Amino acid sequence: MVKDKKATAEDVKGTEPGVSESIDTDYDESGKFKWYAVRIISGHERKVKAHLDKEIKDENLQERINHVLIPEEKVFEVKGGKKKMKLKNFLPGYILIEADLDDKIRDFISKTPSIINMVGSKSIKGQRLDPHPLKPNEVRRIKAILNDEASEEKLDVYLNVGDPVKVTSGPFNNFSGNILEVNLEKLKVKVMVSIFGRKTPIEIDLTQIEKEK
Repeated sequence: MVKDKKATAEDVKGTEPGVSESIDTDYDESGKFKWYAVRIISGHERKVKAHLDKEIKDENLQERINHVLIPEEKVFEVKGGKKKMKLKNFLPGYILIEADLDDKIRDFISKTPSIINMVGSKSIKGQRLDPHPLKPNEVRRIKAILNDEASEEKLDVYLNVGDPVKVTSGPFNNFSGNILEVNLEKLKVKVMVSIFGRKTPIEIDLTQIEKEK
C-alpha cells in the first residue's frame, strides 16, 4: 500500500483552515519556555486550539504560554483529475504547546475539554509525574516540517497495486484499469488497460486518474 505513515508523539517526541503555522523560536535548553506534546481526542485539534487561544487571552496568560500549534504540513491531493494543496496533521491526536510550565499552567491545560493528558504526565501510585518537554532534536525535526519550504511536492496518496482506477484526461480518457505500479518521485502510475481487447500497460500522471469505487 502506498500512503503516508502516520506519526506519533514518540516519533518526533486553531489556525484558520488553509493557513499553516510555524515554530519561529529557537529551542533554549536553559530558558523557561519548553515545548510539550499534548494528547487530545483525535479530530478535536481545531476545537481545542480555539478554546485555549481564547482562555489564554481571557486569563492573561500570554506571558506564560507562547504558542498553541496544530502540527500540520502542506501536502497535495489529486481530486477530479486536479492536484490541490491542503494541510494535513502529521501528528493526529496531538497539539503542541510552548509554555513556562508550573502547576497552575499544567492544571489550566489539563482541564481543557477534549485534552487527555500531556505526554509524560501519567501518575504512578498516586504520584503525579511532570510532563516531558520535547527534546531539542525533536523540536528541530518538527520545525523542519512546519517551516518546510522545500520545492518537492508531498502527495497525500492512498493507492494499492491492483486498485481499480479510471483515466480522467489525456489520450486514454475514460479508460479503466488496475494499478500495476506507483512512482511517487515522478508522480506517475502504470495502469493495465484494455486496448482493442488486448491488455496493455500505460504510464500516466497521477493527476490523470481517479480511484473507482
